[in-house]
Amino acid sequence: MEVVVVDTAREADLGMLVGQLGRALQEELFAKLAEQGHREVRPRHGTVLAFLPPEGARATELARRSGQHKQIVGVIVDELVELGYVRREPDPRDRRAKLVVPTESGLDEIGKARAILALIERRHRQDVGEEAYRIFKAALERIALSQRSWQQS
Repeated sequence: MEVVVVDTAREADLGMLVGQLGRALQEELFAKLAEQGHREVRPRHGTVLAFLPPEGARATELARRSGQHKQIVGVIVDELVELGYVRREPDPRDRRAKLVVPTESGLDEIGKARAILALIERRHRQDVGEEAYRIFKAALERIALSQRSWQQS
């Protein structure tokens, strides 16, 4: 049997850095949301809440926006209905379809989450400087878009 030696001293790769950043952002965001009255919201709920417009959206649209499978979005919507953050309503454009619509609690959570994230971004912008942050974010958006298209090439 061959022994594989892992170099733990090597430079962090993109997956490691993005994972660390994502976890740290989620930890701060959800700790602050809990402090502001949204203790039951979990990171997985962001799959719906982060992409949900005030007028609502179909689960298929939320799945497309978030990059998750429709079945996963359905389970999360069920949880959020139970918690009182969203409700299902008939889609006025197609009565057979349902819209996922934020409740008052859902709108409150969405607004608070956006405000918290804006403060986090402002802090990082101040830490690295406006121009460096703008370049970083633009590059990260390009890399994310490029990565999502790997299967089409």
